[in-house]
Amino acid sequence: MHYEGNIIRPPSEANSILLQVTVGCSRNKCTFCGTYTGERFRIKPDSMIMEDIEFAARYARRQRRVFLCDGDALIIPQKRLLKILRAIEERLPWVTRVGAYGNAKSLNLKTPEELAELKSHGLGIIYMGLETGDDVTLKKINKGAGSAQMIAMGRKAKDAGFKLSITVLLGIAGRQRSQIHAQETGRVLTAIDPDYVGALSLMLIPGTPLFDDYQAAKFELIEPDEMLAELRTMIAATNLTRGLFHANHASNYLPIKARLPKDKETTVNLIDQALAGKIALKPEYLRAL
Repeated sequence: MHYEGNIIRPPSEANSILLQVTVGCSRNKCTFCGTYTGERFRIKPDSMIMEDIEFAARYARRQRRVFLCDGDALIIPQKRLLKILRAIEERLPWVTRVGAYGNAKSLNLKTPEELAELKSHGLGIIYMGLETGDDVTLKKINKGAGSAQMIAMGRKAKDAGFKLSITVLLGIAGRQRSQIHAQETGRVLTAIDPDYVGALSLMLIPGTPLFDDYQAAKFELIEPDEMLAELRTMIAATNLTRGLFHANHASNYLPIKARLPKDKETTVNLIDQALAGKIALKPEYLRAL
């Protein structure tokens, strides 16, 4: 397989065939992210992608899923993306689902008909980084879309039949807007009603604008108990039809896995116990991106 630069994937795609179709991220302006610093976004040549599919056809017969790397494969023009999906259908017929990252921009560029066409050729799940539902914080972190557009694009993906997994980021609003961020994120998640929510805890990365703000005392990194309080408020404010809310990423202080609405009360009580010191939190040295 031809891999270039940093390769990222959702935790749930750990056992998938990682097919890199783009290098970098089409946005690459979020203040907290250093994954693609200095990396110019580009779509890989079709010939190289097809070579990698042929490699997978020979050596990845036990893997039932494909994940299209990297930061935003959905931005690929429709004809080229369909060509990739059709090649996966033809050469990897045992694959049951293809996944990709998508953002508000790339979802906006696709018509409902185009999304339906991608779905019909195997694209089954889209991973979308919301980070926060707070418009003030969305603007500060340079996410490129407000909460209304995030809701519209999330619903657009759901209406096209995709499974939708949304990432939110505890601590991203700093101390002053911590609870506002949590409440507003719950509001937006409720409006979108995704199938999965993954909550990560902010880890500052040297070289990013947010890290520079932290060093200049323009951003306050909240403490572990404040992140837990955010998570409590967020879960309490989130109403999903039957979504799975995860907070079990390596960055989190308290692993959470809850089916909402069924497990909401139990989960809130669990967080309350942790806040009261009755449940130990993960030590700092065990956290990771």
